[in-house]
Amino acid sequence: MADNDLVRSILIVGGGTAGWMSAAALVRALSSRCSITLVESDAIGTVGVGEATIPPIRLFNQMLGIDERDFLRETRGSYKLGIEFVNWGEAGHRYFHPFGPYGRAFDTVDLHQYWLRARAEGEAAPLCDHSMAWQLAKANRFCPPSPDPRNVLSTFDYAYHFDAGLYAAYLRRYAEARGVHRVEGQVAAVHRHGEDGFVAGVTLADGQRLDADLFIDCSGFRGLLIEGALETGYQDWSHWLPCDRAMAVPSENVGPLTPYTRSTAREAGWQWRIPLQHRTGNGYVYCSQFLSDDEAASRLLARLDGKALGEPRPLRFTTGRRNRFWNRNVVAIGLSSGFMEPLESTSIHLIQAGIAKLIALFPDRGFDPLVIEEYNRLAIAEYERIRDFLVLHYKLTRRDDAELWRYCAAMDIPDTLATKIEHFRRYGRLVAREADLFGPPSWLAVQIGQGNWPEATDPVAAYRDVDGRGWLARLRAAMTQTASVQPDHAAYIAGQVGLMPATGGA
Repeated sequence: MADNDLVRSILIVGGGTAGWMSAAALVRALSSRCSITLVESDAIGTVGVGEATIPPIRLFNQMLGIDERDFLRETRGSYKLGIEFVNWGEAGHRYFHPFGPYGRAFDTVDLHQYWLRARAEGEAAPLCDHSMAWQLAKANRFCPPSPDPRNVLSTFDYAYHFDAGLYAAYLRRYAEARGVHRVEGQVAAVHRHGEDGFVAGVTLADGQRLDADLFIDCSGFRGLLIEGALETGYQDWSHWLPCDRAMAVPSENVGPLTPYTRSTAREAGWQWRIPLQHRTGNGYVYCSQFLSDDEAASRLLARLDGKALGEPRPLRFTTGRRNRFWNRNVVAIGLSSGFMEPLESTSIHLIQAGIAKLIALFPDRGFDPLVIEEYNRLAIAEYERIRDFLVLHYKLTRRDDAELWRYCAAMDIPDTLATKIEHFRRYGRLVAREADLFGPPSWLAVQIGQGNWPEATDPVAAYRDVDGRGWLARLRAAMTQTASVQPDHAAYIAGQVGLMPATGGA
């Protein structure tokens, strides 16, 4: 390809996690042959509703060449083995969504099919006891997975909790050290080419003009380029995901540093708890139709484990997505592309996924519509599959003690989700779809955890001459014993980063 056909300049509008993740990844991929500028204003705050992640974040950090110890030290991070859900299926009930599979496959039939048969025969052990991630989490322990497939420690995965503001600052240092140019300022105007409607540049409040070939919109909910300039349009999914508000507040650490996130269903939504080295992140995601902002703030403060380290910060949102994630020469990354409530910690992953698709389908200056359409097809599919997984949590509730839960139990759902629920209800089968971010173990955890009990098991299991109950018992025993000798979570982090987790404020 001729040099004059290459994209030579990129302007990232907006900083925060989305902006600096984009800058770091693009400068790593494109080296010095493309100038990258990021414009942001210290006067404009970032959202950062989530500080919990899912395992693919490790691939992003590894792609950048980031050392895990350094990353945890700089972001005051902790490890995450999954999410504990409290009061979701019904009040007083708990279950765990682990990272990684349930045990190891020991037959052609899925392990959970043997567990369902054993349960029907009177076995009382819960499904989560067959997860190495849960065995470690409930013991408040952590260690890296083993590379030996014969070891039960090879059967789990992990992610992180971290301070999103510190992560953005960390990536800013990374990006600037490799040539990304940061400009302080607020965008006052967006300029477009008259002949094709492409964005030509922006003018800042101080009069400075910034032009580029490719624009990355990381301006948050405002969508200054993707919506403000290009009027791309938005699909509202609040009829399936009715929560439209959040209150967030940090608190002092109290008790052990747990290696998992907790989501507790409340009267009008749910409350998150995210443990970091120096504090605990908390928030109440709720539906404003059923709870006022003042009530949400008051109830969140009353339910904290430790002393609040500030006043609750409000956030308003509409769950959904842009009609197009890539429009002309603008790619929306992060909140400018859409919003998924942080129930399954997908916010940072969707930033990562958008960046990965952009690098895989990076354009030339012709901006071939074929490339843009493929990007949008993949992005839309991923968003819709994640949407279905989140809706699953609400739809499968058996609670009838509050208006929100009665609404969710009765609401119509996407056909793609209804099909998955019905396959599992009839045979315990986990039907996969293209672009499913969450694999069969995740769907299994929620379906069983929230009481979608299969009417029958896979017929093939009846043909197998396998001692399923004995194998499952040995698996549980091995996992319990192995977990018991692993390091305490806080002690493991201290050994990694040389810092002891704080027990007070920061």
